[in-house]
Parts: sequence; C-alpha cells; structure tokens
Amino acid sequence: MSPKAVIFKKLSRDKSVGVYMAKRDFVDHCDSVDPIDGVVLLDPVQVKGKKVYITLSCSFRYGRDDSDVLGMAFRRDIFVSTRQVFPALQDRDKATHTKIQKNMLRKLGDNAYPFFFEFPDNLPCSVALHPGVSDVGKQCAVEFEVKAFCTEGPDDKIIKRSSARLAIRKIQYAPVDSKVIPTAETTFEFLMSDKPLHLQATLTKEVYYHGEPISVSVNIVNSTNRTLKAITVAVEQITNVVLYSNDKYVKSVAAEETTDTIPPGTTLKKEYSLTPTLQTVSKGRRGLALDGKLKHQDTNLASSSIVKEEVLREVQGMLVSYRVVIRGIASGEVNLEVPFKLMHPKPAPDTESEAEDMVFEEFKRVCLKGLTGEEEEDDEDKAGDA
Repeated sequence: MSPKAVIFKKLSRDKSVGVYMAKRDFVDHCDSVDPIDGVVLLDPVQVKGKKVYITLSCSFRYGRDDSDVLGMAFRRDIFVSTRQVFPALQDRDKATHTKIQKNMLRKLGDNAYPFFFEFPDNLPCSVALHPGVSDVGKQCAVEFEVKAFCTEGPDDKIIKRSSARLAIRKIQYAPVDSKVIPTAETTFEFLMSDKPLHLQATLTKEVYYHGEPISVSVNIVNSTNRTLKAITVAVEQITNVVLYSNDKYVKSVAAEETTDTIPPGTTLKKEYSLTPTLQTVSKGRRGLALDGKLKHQDTNLASSSIVKEEVLREVQGMLVSYRVVIRGIASGEVNLEVPFKLMHPKPAPDTESEAEDMVFEEFKRVCLKGLTGEEEEDDEDKAGDA
C-alpha cells in the first residue's frame, strides 16, 4: 500500500478560511532553514469583497498577553511577514508549486490558493518554559504561527472568528560531523595540606540524542590529607532568558548520588551513566525548558541552542545549554563542569509529503497541563468576538 501524506488543517470559526499544511516542524540546518509551503482554502461567498492574507510570525511571550508592567508589554513579535493570497497577485497555474502543494490544489479545488514563506536566518528555535502550579495564562515561550484571515485590507482589525491559526515549530538537529570529545579538569588545594586534589571528567562525545545514556568517565586523584565524599554526578539544563530580563534557570534533569569516598592518598577511576529525560526530573518542573512540542504526549526537554556568530543573542529570546557536573565534599565543596549538547538525530528523508494520497487531520493543539491549550484559545476567541 502506497504511503499517504497527512495534511494538517485548521479552519476559522466561521469557515471562511482554512490553512492546510503537510508538516508542522521546520528544520534549521544552520546554513539554511526548510521553507514553509501550504494552501489556504476560502469560502468565496463569505470573503466576497474582502481580501485573504497569510501571516508567518515568531513571537516571544513572557507572561500573559495583557500583562503590562511599567509600560513594558510581555509579548514581542520578533518577526512578522504577511502575504496576500486572494485575490491572487499572480496566475495560480503559472506559479511554481511544491509537489505537495500541487496535490493539495488538485484535491481542494478552485478555491484553494498556495502560499510560501522562507525563514530569515536569525530567528530562534521553538522553546517553552514549563509553568509552575500557580502560574496561569500564557507561558514563557518562543512561538511560531501561521495565520490566515480575511479583511478589507492588511492593516484592518482581524476578526478572530474569521482567522485560522496553526502553530508550527522551528527545530534543529544535531550536527553530523562533531568529533569533539568534551573533557575538563581542575585542581583543588586545601589549608593544612601540602598536596592537591585533582579532578578530571570526560564524556564520550559532544552531542547526545534525547533519551540516549550519557557516559561520564571520572578520574580523581586525592593527594590531600582530606577525605572526599558525598560525590554526586548530575546533568543540568541552563536556560537564559535574554529578552526582557536576565533570568537564569538551572535545573537538574538527571542525577546520581553515590556512596563513593576517596580517602587521603587514594585514586578513583569510575564511569557513570545518566539519561536526562523529562520523566527523570524528580523535583519541581517550573522553569524547565521544553522543546516547544505541540502535543503533550511527545514533549521532551529542550534541545541545546546553536546560535550563529553574527546573530544577536537578545533576538533568540531564550538560550538553552547542558552540562555534566561532578560535586563532592572535602571540608568544602569540590565541583567540575563539562558542557555538551543535547539534540535530536537527523531523521530519515520524509517520503509521505511526496505521496499522491492525502489524509486530512484537524489540527488540535493539546498542551501540557498548565500550558495554553485549544480550549483556552477558543475562550479567548469568544471573548474577542463579543
């Protein structure tokens, strides 16, 4: 049986416009980003005398939409691009279309119009902070959205019931040719001890995939007259909010508290294994960065941020990084940090988008408990239409 392409669709409340797209994830390859292609289906009776537009937007949200402190709004549009799709500015049949667009246009008929966007090369990837139990409203997040709407002009007020919004993600996959072996070492000296304590830690590679065990080789040479004990090996996620504030969240996402002790004049050589996942976070998840997933069942920890040298950090909204930390006590805390990257592996080429047969799936944004979901979006729409 030939594969079928899943087409995600989102219709406006009044069914005047609808957005149809073959995928919701768009990959940043560092030197280029997957373009966005799709189709807008319209009801010619309802849009008669109006124009139909499609917008790609990237926004940074830090709290509720209506929050305002000292005149500073807690939402900022990092990028907005709007295109007119109806009346068409060029002949639909003579324009260049992707294969999936051709299939959708043939399937949806004469009232379907294609659209195409290219991402600028300085936009961040999708990421969201897990809210606390008492947090309400929109979460802190970098979000992408495709929205179709009909108005008499591009600057007219958008009626929510006549607009269709489809959330998408911009993501990155792990570099293929990373041959860096992360390692770090340090020396500690103590009062009343002539010789130092030497601590070294090495990982097997720089990039690990989500759900993959991380092997940490630890080598400790204790030449002091103190005993090193309470050794803990942990993986920490560091999230820097670089827009609006300088908030920094450090969350342990995997940890092993060992019973290992290193008496004076002895050495420890040992390998530890840790697997950081959303499920291994034992304490409060508030401030934990997630990968901007669209459905709760496939949510995972945020991937490491890879930022091009020429791009301003502030434009990224939030930056995520990871490190392995080794800690111990020897009349004072001893610690060592080894940074690494946590990302997704590059997937196999997608063949479904080339399939002739299509299955249309109603897009429904189901989110983590405490995050904004479709139900809340609908409530907002009702309030906006009142």
